[in-house]
Amino acid sequence: MRRITVAIHTYERALALRSLLEDENIDVTLENVNLEVPGFSSGVRVRIYEDDLPLALRIIENRELFGKNPGEEGHTLLVPVDLSERSFKAACVAANIAFTRRSSLVLLYSYLDPYIAGNVQFSDARTYEIGESGARKQIMDNAVKLADHFADRLRSEMKKGNVPAVKIETKVVEGVPEDSIIEYAKFKSPRLIVMGTRSSGIKEREMIGSVTAEVLDEGRFTVLTVPEPTEISQSLKPTNILFFSNIDQDDILAMDTLYRLFGSTEASVTIVHIPKKRRFSDSSADKALRRLGDYCRDNFNHYHFVSVPVSHADGDREFAELQRTHNFDLVVVPNRRRNAFSRLFNPGLAHKILFQTDIPMLVIPV
Repeated sequence: MRRITVAIHTYERALALRSLLEDENIDVTLENVNLEVPGFSSGVRVRIYEDDLPLALRIIENRELFGKNPGEEGHTLLVPVDLSERSFKAACVAANIAFTRRSSLVLLYSYLDPYIAGNVQFSDARTYEIGESGARKQIMDNAVKLADHFADRLRSEMKKGNVPAVKIETKVVEGVPEDSIIEYAKFKSPRLIVMGTRSSGIKEREMIGSVTAEVLDEGRFTVLTVPEPTEISQSLKPTNILFFSNIDQDDILAMDTLYRLFGSTEASVTIVHIPKKRRFSDSSADKALRRLGDYCRDNFNHYHFVSVPVSHADGDREFAELQRTHNFDLVVVPNRRRNAFSRLFNPGLAHKILFQTDIPMLVIPV
């Protein structure tokens, strides 16, 4: 198997990168360095096997997702729950994925304390502290009981054999749901966040304030959305996948994440590029899509790839037509983090698709 150079660094940085890659089970060698007197080396080649390139690129480009943090878990799946049936369905989907990935589940339930959420006058602080402390504790205890009941229901399905048995942990926190999810994910770095969502008609009526949309717009986490009408078996083994391409290196990173999660079964992947502006001519975009398709065919052998260029002007209409003709069961969107102004006035593609369809969506930070 051929080795390739993935980076050239100083000796110290090469050692750090090697440690980072080896933590993800990538075989790394260092070349062109005087190991006895490393301080006199002008550069070190970090070399890996060619098959490991997609994962290595993902790690290098997203070091904050892979670097070791004091509270990092890394191998868990996070399932934010609101105790509804759609979040229970998402938990079942997550349990199946966790079983295949040898991971555990964290069920995160957040609640709002009405005494904190309300307007408390500073002059009433002493009365508030004494008079409401018992009520606040009761609210917290009740939230813990509800979360435990939800987890027990999931464990019951595991005992019946309806859901694979995996380790479950419940976390109950006080706060706004989207803020609680984002803060927990920043600290614990879960492998995947699985979120249940409403059907598209209801989502469109409730577009402002969607918890899932807020988490997607953060752009830092790999998120699988499970719409309410989705069949659990459908979301576990997608066979007809729509992949939105940016026509850059990030596509390889996103494709590798998709393949590591769902690459155990044969699937057809339609690669679509919707240009945000005239960055490419039509001919150069077609060539780039063909090169991406060729690379994917060589490296992701369980998938069959086809490429479809889509015009910027008619992107929404052509996406709807593609869905009608292909009946996709998973949409994959490489997602970049955007500033608050852009999120408000120009929502990203993942945000738009969330409210338009009832197809499970895998959103991957790049």
